[in-house]
Amino acid sequence: MSVLYRLSQVTSPKAKGYGKWYPRAVITQTVDTDALATIMQRNCTLKKADIVAVISELIETMADQLQDSKRVKLNGFGSFKIGIHGEGADSAADFSIGKNIKGLHVLFQPEVKKDGSGVMQKTFITGCSVLEAPKNDVDTTKPSNGGNGGNTQPSNGGNTGGNGSNEPSDGPNGD
Repeated sequence: MSVLYRLSQVTSPKAKGYGKWYPRAVITQTVDTDALATIMQRNCTLKKADIVAVISELIETMADQLQDSKRVKLNGFGSFKIGIHGEGADSAADFSIGKNIKGLHVLFQPEVKKDGSGVMQKTFITGCSVLEAPKNDVDTTKPSNGGNGGNTQPSNGGNTGGNGSNEPSDGPNGD
């Protein structure tokens, strides 16, 4: 198993990495709760219905705890918390929830552990390898010409994740 990537060139002259090529992770499919439960059922004594029920309850319980201003830590997995999108007020007296709070979002921080060499690694990438996705039509033997006609999408004509879906693309640094 490897994380697949395709090369994508930054073509906007205003962008920081203009003309440079960056790897973008390729998503080949989405694995939903039912599919995860099917896989998990093969690896333990629980039935798929029990696993789905536990995951459903976990989601509901986590939402309750997060909305009670708590951080939720799943050992071996990572931590979740709610963050706030907001705009600054000129003074504390000028601050109002309706005017300055623009929205909420969930933040996730994967658990970090030391690998065999003592380097800190995020749980989900320990031992991970990276491979170029098949059918990457970018010619890696030619020097950069600084643009590809204004297209900032991967060279396959769009970020389809290899299966025709419109999954969101990664940033220039692959995150």
